Amino acid sequence: MEKVHYYDVNLKWLADRKGLMSSPVLHTTLEVATPPEFAKGMPGIWSPEHLLVAAVNSCLMTTFLAIAENSKLDFISFESSAKGKLEIIDGKYIISEIELMPVLKIPKTTDPEKAGRILQKSEAGCLISNSVKSKILFKPEILVPETV
Repeated sequence: MEKVHYYDVNLKWLADRKGLMSSPVLHTTLEVATPPEFAKGMPGIWSPEHLLVAAVNSCLMTTFLAIAENSKLDFISFESSAKGKLEIIDGKYIISEIELMPVLKIPKTTDPEKAGRILQKSEAGCLISNSVKSKILFKPEILVPETV
C-alpha cells in the first residue's frame, strides 16, 4: 500500500444553508446543511458535525474489522454508537469530545480479553481519531450470549 492517498470530495451549494456533497469515485451523493441548533439550520439533514462524529465512528468499525480479521477473532456482531460534544472553548465552537460506545458480541469460545485488546487496538489505530484534536472517549462493551 502506498503511504499517501487522496480522497476527493466536492460540494455544491443548493439553497439556503444546504449543499450536495459528492465524490468522483462514489456513486451516491449526500445532502449536508447547517444543523438546526444554529441560525437558519435545517433539521433532518446530515451536518458537518454529524459527519465528523460519523467519520470517527465508521473508522473505528473499519479498523476493528481489519484487526479482527488479521487476529482471527471470531465474533457475532459489532455495533457502535457515537456522541460528539460541541461547545465553545476560547471563543470558538469545537467538537471537544467524541464518545465511542462499541458493542461487540462474541461466542462463548472467544476469549473476552483478546476481544477487548483488539477493540482497544482498533481505537488506538483509527486514523480518523488520530487526525482530530477532539478527545476520544472510548467505552467498549463485550457481550457473550448464553446461547449462540
